[in-house]
This record gives sequence, structure tokens and C-alpha cells, in this order.
Amino acid sequence: MRFHILTFGCQMNVADADWLTQSLVSRGWTEAGESDAQVFVVTTCSVREKPEQKVYSLLGRLKSYADRSPDVFVAVGGCVAQQIGEEFWNRFPFVRLVFGTDGTAMVPQALERLANDPALRISLLDFLDHYPEREQPEGGTVQAQAFVNIMQGCDNFCAYCIVPFTRGRQKSRSSDAVVAECEALVRRGARELTLLGQNVNSYGQDKHGDGTSFASLLERISAIPGLMRLKFTTSHPKDIAPEVVTAFGKLPNLCPQLHLPVQSGSDAVLKAMGRKYTRARYLDTIRELRRVCPQITLTTDIIVGFPGETLQDFEDTLELMREVRYESSFSFKYSDRPGVRAEKMDFKVPEEEKSRRLAVLQEMQDRITVEELAAQVGSMAEVLVEGPSKMQDSEYIFWRGRDGGGRIVNFSSPIPCLTGRMVRVRIVDAKKHSLVGEIRGEPW
Repeated sequence: MRFHILTFGCQMNVADADWLTQSLVSRGWTEAGESDAQVFVVTTCSVREKPEQKVYSLLGRLKSYADRSPDVFVAVGGCVAQQIGEEFWNRFPFVRLVFGTDGTAMVPQALERLANDPALRISLLDFLDHYPEREQPEGGTVQAQAFVNIMQGCDNFCAYCIVPFTRGRQKSRSSDAVVAECEALVRRGARELTLLGQNVNSYGQDKHGDGTSFASLLERISAIPGLMRLKFTTSHPKDIAPEVVTAFGKLPNLCPQLHLPVQSGSDAVLKAMGRKYTRARYLDTIRELRRVCPQITLTTDIIVGFPGETLQDFEDTLELMREVRYESSFSFKYSDRPGVRAEKMDFKVPEEEKSRRLAVLQEMQDRITVEELAAQVGSMAEVLVEGPSKMQDSEYIFWRGRDGGGRIVNFSSPIPCLTGRMVRVRIVDAKKHSLVGEIRGEPW
């Protein structure tokens, strides 16, 4: 069977798609382009309304393939699948599998059953009371950058967030299973690992944990021979332990990079959101991170126009951005999601005002990003090469990679194949969202 995977949303969906690809290939299936596929797998996101609408638009497009051949069918997974469920079958008859996040482990077997029985439909939507371990494909190489899920779901129930309803309650994997997967990936060629979870800082704190804290897990994985870089996302500010902060100054391969979603700089809005930390506590954490790791790169998420957000609340957010100086941020207008507490809150900010505030915030972020990138000019950086760059040169190939802080670095080199290798570069120029470097020495 020829399959094609289309992914929306977070890095956990990207990791799920990577695992599904490896698992299906190990079963003899072939990854194909969209026009040649017999089976489409769509991983979805419903954190905001726009990605959800994109899924419906995509399914409308895939209908043309199903109309041409009765052998073509679609599987829809992730948060929208968990939310909409078997209703997909009524609206899109060519969708024959719907699966939630806990059902992902059973998808390869389900797809094989569907391929063998054209009359069958399957739903895998039940939440499980444990983390469903997945088969781990053996043999072969993997890319230099790999993702590892360490937990599933979330217990925070922030007022605006649909994740606990679509991904379920928090379930931590056993630390031994996580470490074993990391060791196997490094043996197969991974040089950088990113640990994933809705709230990695609370790893091990649920009833499914085995007593290992997140800081202890970081230490065990950091010690794996051959692992050059270790990252993690996403962190909740209320749960970041002092030991995790200390790890940035202690573990040599833990990248000086942290995504720490603040959502708002106003205490009143943070309380309404149910975030369970204050502006002062958040800033204390930032100061401590910069004390133990002065070169750390900080990024964040921000919601503008949360119900009840006043102009002063918004100004508080802008002031926090000026103080922290994030190198980049993901910022969004608040949108109602079905079933969450904020949906029923009063004092909704008008759409045009939300758009105005978002434009102001993003314009400030763009200025800060340009200034922070410009400050890197003249420095040396170790870059893990991800592949050829969109930039081109008449004489040499331009390559694209990231430094330890996650910044994009483009550089040229006469060496024909650098993907997955490390290089030292001197930063010579800064663009709006990336850096330009000159290679120094031999890659490794």
C-alpha cells in the first residue's frame, strides 16, 4: 500500500507522523506523494479554530482522489478526530478510520485491516488509563533530529484550552521506556533529541509516574553516549522545578533554549486563565534561568484579547515583552473553543480590537527579534545542519541549520553533503528571522 501523511499542529503531531511513517514502512508499505497515495493519514489540531477549518478544507480536496478510485481512503487522527469522532463518517464517507491520541499506537494494525476489508470502518477514540506504548521499529537509520514523547495529556484545564478534552488526562511514560527509546534513536543516528509533552515539567507527577522527576529524566538522557543535543517542549511556568532550571547550567548537551509560554503579562488575566502563577513569579524564573545560563534563548506563547482583557492588561503584556526580550513568540487572537470555561465568560473583546492588539504585539516582537539576532553578529556558533537552504549562491551550496539556541543559520560550503552534521560558523550577518554565517573548520 502507498500512503501519504499530512500533519497539522504541534510537534507531538509531527512526532506521531514520523512514528507512523517508520511503522508503516517497516510493515512493507511505501511512502508516496499525494497524487500516488492509496491511503491518506491526516493528523489534526483543534487548539485554535483556524487549524480545524484547514482540516475540513483538506478533506474536501482529498475527496477528489477517493472519487477516482474506491481503493483510496482517509484516516483522521489527533485532536479534531477526538473532538468530532464518528461524525466524520457522515460528512466524509471516504474517511474510514478516526483515532484519538491514545489510539495512535493501534493505527498501523487498523490500517492493515482496512486495506484488506473495503467495507470496514474503525474508530479508536477511547481514552486509556495508562500511556499506550508503541512498537519501536528496529534497524535502519533515523534523521539527526528526533522527537520522543515522554507523556500524554494534561491536568491543568486552563480556561481557554481544549487539550485536556481532546488528549485526555496526564499520563507519564515509564522512565526506563523513555530512556530505552532515546538510546535506540542515538544508536540509529540521532544526534539531537527533543522530549515532548503537553507539560513536560509535570512529568512523573501523575499517578502513572514511576517516581522519576523531569530533572532526573533529563540527567539520565543527557548521559547517553553520542547524544550531542537535548531539548524539550512544552513547559508550564507553574511547574518548572529549581532542579530543571539548574540543569541548564549543569548538563553540557542540554541546549540553551527554552520555550516558556507566558500567555499574558497581566495578573488579572493570568488568574482568569487559570494559569496558577503570577507575573512576578514568572519573571523570577526568567532571572534565575539567565543567572545559571546567561546565553539562554527564550521564546513564548501569548494570547491577546482574552475575555475581560483591558487595555491596561494588554499594556502589561507589552511591558513584560520589553523586559524579557523573547527572541520569538507564537501569538494569537483568543478564540472560543467548545466546552472550555472561557467560552462562557463575559466581556469578550471585539474582533477588530483583538486584531489591532495582535498587530501591535507582533510589530514589537519583530523589532526585538531583529535586534537580538543582530547582537549575534561576530560570534561563533555550532550548527546542526538540517539540509539545503532556500538561499543560493552561484559557486557553493547554501545550507540551513540551527545553533544551540534554536536560531536559523544559513551558510555556504563546497562540501556536497552536510545534512545531519555539525559545523562551526562565524556569524557575519543578521536577517529578519535568521542569521548568515561563514563555515570555520571541518564538519563532524
